[in-house]
Amino acid sequence: MAAGEIWLTRHGESVGNVAAALAERTGAGRLGLELRDADVPLTDVGREQAEALGTWLAEQPVRPSTVWASPFLRAHDTARIALDAAGMPPALRLDERLRDRDLGILDLVSTHGIETEHPEEWARRLRLGKFWYRPPGGESWADVALRLRSVLPEVVAGDGPVLVVAHDVVVSLLVYVLCGTTEPEIMELVAGRAVGNATVTRLTRDGDAWTLDRFAQADHLAAEGAPVTAHAEEEGHADVF
Repeated sequence: MAAGEIWLTRHGESVGNVAAALAERTGAGRLGLELRDADVPLTDVGREQAEALGTWLAEQPVRPSTVWASPFLRAHDTARIALDAAGMPPALRLDERLRDRDLGILDLVSTHGIETEHPEEWARRLRLGKFWYRPPGGESWADVALRLRSVLPEVVAGDGPVLVVAHDVVVSLLVYVLCGTTEPEIMELVAGRAVGNATVTRLTRDGDAWTLDRFAQADHLAAEGAPVTAHAEEEGHADVF
């Protein structure tokens, strides 16, 4: 059997999201964080959002048969809190192929910092475009799509709905890979429309074809009174990166 639905969700608001937003507002060149990207925790708001996600899961007529998550703390904890709130067994599959995009030398550098401290990279990004630009030592969107292709056969193998808890870029690129969209099509979908924290993106399957049913919906958060936040996922960067 193969999964007929995939539910994609981004982690709840993280300390990195808040630090990135502060850097953008103040024009700081770097984020005030000392943590590895893998160790960035949720904020109190992020935990509240994860609980609201769990309430939504508990209300679904069919529970997910399999739950996958990025091993990064903010995604792992979002999945764990949601499953606990839903009263579901804690069985959870972590896979490093679902991790966030690696930004290489631009890790923890704000948009202002890239423009002023790495003008050559700023110019190269503007020339190559969001999808193909790879920071030195990091990954492009295309690189992330490549590693996601390697995990997808395992993700879709289970019967029933599958839940994936990961990151903004991972959610967007899973839509790209599964639905067979082009670079212009996925860029149009995400333009000015960040995948908000703990939002739900739903894809359905008919034979071998996947269809996007909903993208980055936050109704369940509003229903539970949880804040709706839409920080740019690639910590410290505006939509241009």
